[in-house]
Amino acid sequence: MSALAVRIFGVELRDELRAIVREPTSLFFSILMPVGFFVLFNLLYGHGTTQGLSAGTAMVATFGTYGVITVAALQPGIGVAQDRDLGWLRMKRVSAVPVGISLAAKAAAALLYGVGVLALMGVAAAAFGTLDASPWALLRVAGVLLLGTVPFTLFSVAVGLRFRTGATIAMLNAVLFPLAVLSGLWIPIRFLPSAVRHIAEFLPTYHLAELGLAQLGTGTALIHVLALVVTTVAAAAIAAMSYRHARI
Repeated sequence: MSALAVRIFGVELRDELRAIVREPTSLFFSILMPVGFFVLFNLLYGHGTTQGLSAGTAMVATFGTYGVITVAALQPGIGVAQDRDLGWLRMKRVSAVPVGISLAAKAAAALLYGVGVLALMGVAAAAFGTLDASPWALLRVAGVLLLGTVPFTLFSVAVGLRFRTGATIAMLNAVLFPLAVLSGLWIPIRFLPSAVRHIAEFLPTYHLAELGLAQLGTGTALIHVLALVVTTVAAAAIAAMSYRHARI
């Protein structure tokens, strides 16, 4: 990447980071609400145990999954749709700003906010005395969850490239919340009906949460890694197709 491209990316990234803070709705639904849910459930159930872990520790993986995918699934796609509706992507193309850099900046901004969400959850769990994991284990969880946002970011961008802002918001929320419920991100999967547990095995959010839990010593990782790789390949194909046919 040339020095000019790096500078353009830095400017785009700064603008994207500011945009989320300046928009109260995005700030609430993407950051404050996931952290608020975590705080509430941690206060209520964090001192229990689940799968051999303190419930508060397990929630770092499950609610952490919800937190990072909320940012990754909403912000890039909504930002792309808004820029398309306003003509910003077209103007950037005319001004020789590569559209790919703009899309990469939106994805990077979502990733950085995901880091913030995970940090806030970790601090809250430690403050409540429900966190029982080594710093290295927590870093592994954070790394896995952030890497696991890639397919959700790709899908989000694909939707934003194909639909207007209102439709994008509706579609992404219509996908995100059922995924969170059916994957056991809010309620442990073992407490859900057996039919839901069978459905969860086909959902990428479930596999990402389980991969996070595996970093804390619960379960194996291989099958979950394979599931997320397949999801990423499929999401990349959908995003590439959307970009090819997008009306920018």
